[in-house]
Amino acid sequence: MAIDRVLSADSGGMQEDSFNFSLRPQTLDEVIGQDTVKEKLSIAIQAAQQRNEPLEHILFYGPPGLGKTTLANVVANEMNAAIKVSSGPALTKQGDVMGLLSNVGTGDILFIDEVHRLSAPVEEFIYPAMEDFKVDFTVDSGMHAKTINFPLKQFTLIGATTRAGLLSSPLRSRFGMLFHMEFYNPEQLLQIIIRSAGLLGLDNDEESLKLIASRSRGTPRIANRLLKRVRDYAQVKGQGKLSIDIVERALKMEQIDHMGLDELDRAFLRALINVYDGGPAGIEAIAATLGEERDTLEDVVEPYLLQRGLVRRTKRGREVTRAAYDHLHLEYSREETTSNQQSMFD
Repeated sequence: MAIDRVLSADSGGMQEDSFNFSLRPQTLDEVIGQDTVKEKLSIAIQAAQQRNEPLEHILFYGPPGLGKTTLANVVANEMNAAIKVSSGPALTKQGDVMGLLSNVGTGDILFIDEVHRLSAPVEEFIYPAMEDFKVDFTVDSGMHAKTINFPLKQFTLIGATTRAGLLSSPLRSRFGMLFHMEFYNPEQLLQIIIRSAGLLGLDNDEESLKLIASRSRGTPRIANRLLKRVRDYAQVKGQGKLSIDIVERALKMEQIDHMGLDELDRAFLRALINVYDGGPAGIEAIAATLGEERDTLEDVVEPYLLQRGLVRRTKRGREVTRAAYDHLHLEYSREETTSNQQSMFD
C-alpha cells in the first residue's frame, strides 16, 4: 500500500495550489534564493527589452518544488507578457499544440510543465515553432489531406522538467537558456517562511520559523506547506501563535523527524536495509516493495536522500550509507557482511 506523505513537493490539490500561488513572488526582486539563475535572467530580460525582442526559449530543470513555475510567471511579469500554461501529458496530439500556438501573441510566454513527457509527434511538431515561428499543420487525412504552413507570432517557450535526462537532444538544443534549480539552504528558506508568515498574518517567533526551515528539505514548496500545517495546529491546539513547542508537536504529528525525513523516506531506507541488506537494489525492486511509483521515488524521495548522504547510486543499484543506519538507530553491519561474502569466494 502506498504511503501518505506530507512532504511531497508535487502534490497537494487545488487548496494547496491556491495557497502556494498566493505566496508566490511576482518580480525577480521578490524571489529569494537561486541567485545565479536570477542574475542571468535579469540580464537576459533587460537585453531583450532594450532590443524590443522576445526572450530566447528557456528551460528550468531540477527537483519539484524549487520554483520553476514561479520563475516562469515572474519572467512573464517582468516582460509584461501574457502567459499560457500547459503540461507535457496534456499535449497528446498536434491539434492540442496548434490551439495553444494560434492564441499566443508577440512576446507572449508559453509555459509547458513536465516538458520531458511530450509525445514524439508533438515534440517534432514544436521544433519549427521554436526555431522559425511557423508550423506545418496537416488538415484532414487520407487522399484529402493537405498541409498548411501556419506562421506564428514570435513567442518564448519556457519548459520545466524534473527529469532533464529524459529530454531528447534535439529538444534540449533548441532552448537558448538552461537553468538548473538548486536546493535552498536553511537561511534562504527562513527568509521565504518569514515572508510567507507575514503575508498570512501569523503571530510567530523567529526560532519557530527556523525550526520549520530546518525540516523543509531545502524546498520552498514544502516549507510553505509545513507552515500551513503548523498554522492549523496552532489554531486548534494552541492560541494561534507559532512557538517552538507548537512546531515540534505539529511536526511530530506529521511524522517528520529532525532531518526533515517523513515516513516514506524512512520506509525507503528501511526497505534497502531490511529487505536488500543495505543494497545494492534496483529502483524498480524498491518501488515494488514499497508499493510506490518509480517516478515518485526518483523525483521526490531520492534527491534529498542523496543530498544528505543517506543513499548512494551505483552501477548495480541503490545502496544506503552508514549515515542511514545511524539515522534509523540501527547497527551498522555491512562491513561484516561484505567480509563474509568475500571469504566465501576466497
